[in-house]
Amino acid sequence: MKIQAQEQVTIHVLMVCLGNICRSPTAHGVMVKCIENKGLSDYIKVDSAGTGDYHIGASPDRRAIEVAAARGYSLQAFKARQVEASDYPRFNYILAMDRTNLKELRARCPRAHLPKLQLLLDYGQSSHESVPDPYYSGAAGFQLVLDLVEEACERLLEHICHQHFPAPRAQ
Repeated sequence: MKIQAQEQVTIHVLMVCLGNICRSPTAHGVMVKCIENKGLSDYIKVDSAGTGDYHIGASPDRRAIEVAAARGYSLQAFKARQVEASDYPRFNYILAMDRTNLKELRARCPRAHLPKLQLLLDYGQSSHESVPDPYYSGAAGFQLVLDLVEEACERLLEHICHQHFPAPRAQ
């Protein structure tokens, strides 16, 4: 996608789950690859965080890394962090993996930034309302997370492009 110089804007997307070692880093990695595939890395930046402080500084779960790698996504460089107050004004989209984390984000969010908060799967077409936590599941749980996140991230990117980078009009 070609962006006109006068239209250059940077959109910031934050993926959020509880501990930032399974779901949100998976969504982070998938979204980065979707953005790279469209040539939009200069215009859209992605990060991930957790509402909890359980794993700060830890790498993503080994199972998440392995399942993602099998589909061409890299999560190894990510380190878990907790959502910070400065994230609310910084990010344009703050996407929770489930209703519990969305509720936690809303409780901490300044009123002016509440419209930025959504569920990632609001952009998907699956029958799932939330991305299920695969931490206590086997490989199938991590595969499901990836299936749900891939589809939602593709649609999220379409939405961002439509909202923030409209195609030039013919004259």
